[in-house]
Amino acid sequence: MKVPILIPNIFDHPFTYDSNSLNLDKGNYVIVPFGSSKITGIVWDKFEKAEKKFLIKKIEKKLDVPKMQESMIDFLNWFSIYNIVPIGMCIRLTLLSKGAVENISENSFNQYQKLNRNLKYKLNSEQEKCLSEIKKKGNKFNVHVLDGVTGSGKTLVYFNRLREIINRGYQALIMLPEIGLTTQFKKRFIDFFGFEPAIWHSATSKKNKKIIWRGIVEKKIRVVVGARSSLFLPFAKLGIIIVDEEHDASYKQDEGIIYNARDMAVSRGSFEKIQVLLITSIPSVETFNNIINKKYSISKLKKRYQDASMPNFEIINLNNKKISNKSWLANETIEKVNYHLQRGDQVLFFLNRRGFAPFVICKKCYKKFLCPNCSVNLNYHKSKNFLLCHYCGYKTKLNKICKDNKPCEFIMCGPGVERIAEELEQRYPNKKIRIFSSDTLNKKKSSEDLIEKIENKKVDILVGTQLISKGFHFSKLNCIVVVDADFSSHGYDLRSAEKNIQLYHQLSGRAGREGLSSTIYFQTYTPNDEILLNISKKDPHKFLLNEIELRKRNKLPPFCRFISVIISGKKERQAINEAIKVKNQITKDIKEEILGPVNAPIFKLNQKYRCRLLLRSEKNIFIQKKLVKTLKKIKIPPGIKLTVDVDPITFN
Repeated sequence: MKVPILIPNIFDHPFTYDSNSLNLDKGNYVIVPFGSSKITGIVWDKFEKAEKKFLIKKIEKKLDVPKMQESMIDFLNWFSIYNIVPIGMCIRLTLLSKGAVENISENSFNQYQKLNRNLKYKLNSEQEKCLSEIKKKGNKFNVHVLDGVTGSGKTLVYFNRLREIINRGYQALIMLPEIGLTTQFKKRFIDFFGFEPAIWHSATSKKNKKIIWRGIVEKKIRVVVGARSSLFLPFAKLGIIIVDEEHDASYKQDEGIIYNARDMAVSRGSFEKIQVLLITSIPSVETFNNIINKKYSISKLKKRYQDASMPNFEIINLNNKKISNKSWLANETIEKVNYHLQRGDQVLFFLNRRGFAPFVICKKCYKKFLCPNCSVNLNYHKSKNFLLCHYCGYKTKLNKICKDNKPCEFIMCGPGVERIAEELEQRYPNKKIRIFSSDTLNKKKSSEDLIEKIENKKVDILVGTQLISKGFHFSKLNCIVVVDADFSSHGYDLRSAEKNIQLYHQLSGRAGREGLSSTIYFQTYTPNDEILLNISKKDPHKFLLNEIELRKRNKLPPFCRFISVIISGKKERQAINEAIKVKNQITKDIKEEILGPVNAPIFKLNQKYRCRLLLRSEKNIFIQKKLVKTLKKIKIPPGIKLTVDVDPITFN
C-alpha cells in the first residue's frame, strides 16, 4: 500500500513509500530510507502529485511514539501556506534534531507531576471579575485579552484559569518573549502549583528536550513554559495557550523560518479549538484593532495588586541642566538618585545600548571602525577589550595602527551600559553595581545568580538594557533613570512609536511594585517630543487609538497585508539586478502594489548585499498562494538567496 511520508527537509511535499505491510495511520512516526541515509518521517494527509513513474521504497520501521494529532497536521499545513515555508521545514520545527523520542524512563517525569497544595494567594474583586469573564468565554476557540497595568496581578488571574484547565486533564502552553524570564517565572509557578513546569527554549539541554518532548506526546507533562519554538511541540491534549507580553516584538522570528509566534499561537488555538489568552499591559496595535472589531474579547485590570501606586514621571530637560565634564548624567539626576539610595531603594539606570560605546573614531585619521561583514558600526566592549558587531558577531581587538604608523588615538562616541556603569562606580564606590543585559545573562547560572542577588537586595544599582523591562519583579526597585530619552531617529520602522510606548510603559512597571512611592526620570534634550509625552501620560490606549487612525489613513498594517521579499548575494550589482528581475516577474502575475526594489537600510549583512521588495495587498486576500506560484517560476541563480517575510515588523 502506498503511503505519503513527510520528511524534515526543504521539500514542499511528502514522498510516496510502500507501507511494508505495517499498520499505519495519519500522524504515525516512521523511519524511512532517503538517499543513502535513514530519516524520521511522519505519515501525512496527502500525496505528492507526480506524473512520472518512480521506484517506491519501503518504510523500514514504525516508531513507538503516539501519533501526531490531526489538528497539528492541519495547523502545519496552514502555517506552511501562510508563511510561505516548505512543509518539510515546518515539521522540522516539531522534531528533535529531525527525530522523534521513543523511550524515556518514567522517573524522568517526576518533577513535572501534579501535586495538591493549598493556595496562598487570594484574588481581589477586580481579579475575580476578570477570571469570571475569561471562564464565561468557554473552552472552545476564542481569543481573550487580559489587559492590566504593570503589577496588577495578571499572572495570578491566568494561573487560576490554568489550574482549572489542567485539573480537567488537559495540557497547557505558556509562552514568554524572552528566555531570561523563565528563571523567575518558574519560581512563581512552583510557588503557586507545587510542581515544575517544563521549560523549553534554545538553552534547554538536549537531554531535557528529549524528556519534555516524550512527556508531551504521552501526556506525562501538563504545562510547558517556553519561547517561540514551544508553539510547535506536538501536544497530545492541548487545552489552552497563554501568550504573556503579547505585544513584545521578540515573538517575531526573523531568521531561518520566519513567523510571528503570537499570531501563529492564535492560529494553532483555532485548529485545536481551544481558548487563547493574550496577556499585556499595553496591547499591540494589531491586537487593539481586533478588540475594537470584536474579534477578541477583553478584560481589564486597572489597579495594581494590593493598591500599589503607579510610578510618577519626571522629565529632566538637559538643555538647561548642568552636566559635569565626562559625565552622561545631569547633576539634578544624581541628586534624585541620592535621595532614593538614602531611602534604601534600588535604582535602575536604563540605556538600550550594550557594551561601552556604540562606535569608535580615531581622532588623528578620523577613521570610523566598521564591521567588514555588515554596513554597521562596531561597538566597543570594554569588559573584554574588543570591538563587536551586534549583527554578525564579528570581533576584533582595539589595537589599530594609524596612518603615521603609530597606534590610533581613540575617541569613544556615545555611552553604552558599560560606560554608565563605570561612571556610577566612580560616583558610588561603596555601592553594589551590576549590569543587566544579554551579555551578562547569557549563561543560566550567572543569570540565576544575578536575579537572586537583585531579589535579595544584594545589588544597589542596576544598569540595564530593554531586557530588564520584560516582566521581572524586583520588590525594592523604586527609581528608574532613562539615560537617553530622545526618540528623534524614528527611521525606517513604522512601528517605532508603538514599540517605544510599550517599552517605556513596561519599564516604568518595574518600579514601585510593593507599594512604596516610585519615580521614573527621563533625561532628554527634546522634552516636547510627542512619543515622550505619550509615554508620560497615564492612559497609553489613547495613543493606540490615534495610531490606528494614522495607519488606516495611510493604508498600513493592520489595514493591509505587507509581504517583504529580500534578495541577497555576495555581489552588490548581482543582488540589485536579481531584485529587478524578481519584481518584473511578480508584476506580471500579481496586480497588487509592489514597492521597490530598494537597498535594505542595513545594506550589507553577514557579507551579503540585500535588496527589498514590499508587496502590499488587501487584508482579506490570501495573496500568499499567488506569490508562491510566481516565485516557483523564478530561477534563482547560484550565490543569490530569496527570503520571504510575511507580516514584517522591521525593515532592517
